[in-house]
Amino acid sequence: MSTGEVSFYHRDNCRLCISTDLAKVLSIPATPPANAFVDADQLNQNQQSFPLDLWYCAACGHLQLLDVVDPSVLFENYVYVSGTSPAFVKHFREYAEHIVQARGLRPGALVVDIGSNDGTLLSQFKDLDMRVLGIDPARDIAAAATASGIETLNRFFDSELADEIRQTHGEAQCITANNVFAHIDDLTEIVKGIRHLLTEDGVFAFEVSYRLDVLEDTLFDTIYHEHLDYHAVKPLQAFFARNGMTLIDVERVPTHGGSLRGFAQRADGSGAVSESVASQIAVEETAGLYEISRYQEFSSQIDQLGADLRKLLDGLKAEGNTVAGFGAPAKATTLMYRFGLDQSDIAYIVDDSPLKQGLYSPGLHIPVVSKEHLEQHPVDYLLILAWNFAEPIIKNNHQVLDNGGHFIVPVPDLKII
Repeated sequence: MSTGEVSFYHRDNCRLCISTDLAKVLSIPATPPANAFVDADQLNQNQQSFPLDLWYCAACGHLQLLDVVDPSVLFENYVYVSGTSPAFVKHFREYAEHIVQARGLRPGALVVDIGSNDGTLLSQFKDLDMRVLGIDPARDIAAAATASGIETLNRFFDSELADEIRQTHGEAQCITANNVFAHIDDLTEIVKGIRHLLTEDGVFAFEVSYRLDVLEDTLFDTIYHEHLDYHAVKPLQAFFARNGMTLIDVERVPTHGGSLRGFAQRADGSGAVSESVASQIAVEETAGLYEISRYQEFSSQIDQLGADLRKLLDGLKAEGNTVAGFGAPAKATTLMYRFGLDQSDIAYIVDDSPLKQGLYSPGLHIPVVSKEHLEQHPVDYLLILAWNFAEPIIKNNHQVLDNGGHFIVPVPDLKII
């Protein structure tokens, strides 16, 4: 990724309801974009950092970033691919089967995935006899997906593209957006395109990191510039209603430490609204999601978690132990900046993705290496930065424990294994 000057702007209203009645409820130190890994020849260049503040809308209860980094910078050279994670492949297989069965998708129906990445989800729909079309702005990933048999348009989705797809592929019975519906600044435009592209009985299915889980489990490191929105059911229900759609069903799923899966239809659709929508809103209200004091508690919980991790790492270093990281997800950038971790704390970061190996972490420039490097240069402790995959990481790297090493899981509860 280029370290040159990047454009961004600060919006002054709510992304969901346009209200300007906003309050800053959390500040995290400014960071570079969370996936802005750099090559060795860029290490002498300073990387631009951007504000990372959370704002609460008093009018509709939405939580969001207002500082918006140029999306072409964030996504055109994306380095995350879903297919490298067996857990996500399994998740998407079960997800596709659930949609086909529960929503009555017909064989040959068109399924469009917004932010389709390497086509992992669409390949599951294709195996279930659906026609599939991906849309993704990451140039190389989109090309690779198309080459693998999943037609992928290298574009950002909007109503203009929706109209083009209607003309070339027909209407979609299902549109999906997984871990991307929180990435989009102009959600109104996106929903306009979704509504235009859907069949009358079609469904829009999405998964997003769930704000309730973020607060309950102190998942602050899911806050980074790609994630403009921290969604909850109550604001989404009103947002869809204002934009000609109806939120008809929601459920909590465990991905990314806790996500919300939602289903919406056109306002003229015939599907019944599940009681899950109202019941989950009640859960949110009881949990204090719409009270400013809950975010003050959240900030204090982050401070305590950071103090505990800092004390642990300082103690290990004082005893002569060496520490490396495992996993280089976007969330690692926020965690390391928020807790003041750098190369003096983490010697290197192991990651399974060839797209990240050989690069250096955003801003802090910690080398990202393969597991072979770990075998050749073992450490006493591995800090699992991809903590949502802690269980498979530990299982697949049991030799670390066999050789007397340890794992540290920092979130949601600090623990040593």
